[in-house]
Amino acid sequence: MTPLLRLTSTFSSTHSFMLLSSSKPPISKQKLFTKSQESHLHLTSPINISRRDVALLSFLALVPFLSQPAPATAFSIGISGPKDWLKEQKKKASKFLLAPIDASREILRSAYLSLTTSEVEYTPKELEEFQRLLRSAARDCIPQERNSFVAFQANTGVEVCTFRLIVKNASSLLDKEDPAKLEAEAMLNDLIRSFTSLNGLVNETGIQDTSNRKKVADALMNTISSLNKFEQGVKYCLEV
Repeated sequence: MTPLLRLTSTFSSTHSFMLLSSSKPPISKQKLFTKSQESHLHLTSPINISRRDVALLSFLALVPFLSQPAPATAFSIGISGPKDWLKEQKKKASKFLLAPIDASREILRSAYLSLTTSEVEYTPKELEEFQRLLRSAARDCIPQERNSFVAFQANTGVEVCTFRLIVKNASSLLDKEDPAKLEAEAMLNDLIRSFTSLNGLVNETGIQDTSNRKKVADALMNTISSLNKFEQGVKYCLEV
């Protein structure tokens, strides 16, 4: 091959190589930066944590603070304890707690006046109303006088006697053997016996006969007296 042909061939091969090399576009700096950034983000991406794990970690972080005892100085700045606060609240609410007692007393007084100021015989309807008033004054504390619904509640363990609930509420902050609590419970039992005797007397003898009216009137006064003593016992528990 002549020198001219070799030169031409060499030039052609070199030119072809350059054309082939230039046909692939060069990687720009922007693409290189993007690729490098993606690689960096992939390497530094955070570990996936579920919400439950986050909540657990948050709770564990709070444990040291929750477990620390309150400083003793918190009790030396005149703040009363919860028991004293509840006692004051009971005193403030004593009017509402004693309201059923006052209402029962008014019913008994009305029944007594009705029985002693008139000698007119009661009609069957009036006698039934008289008995209903006495049952109302007893506040579901006489088992024999409870209606079917109240009796059902009592059989399921629900306390239905209003006077007993009053004692439980008034003495809830007292010790089990506290004298005021024991006295109030004793007065409660006396009150229930008085109501039981009164209602039994009215149901058995009626109030038409003069002698029977006298017995019922005496039983009414005894029940009012028991109610007054019971009220005083509740007040002792409330310290009012």
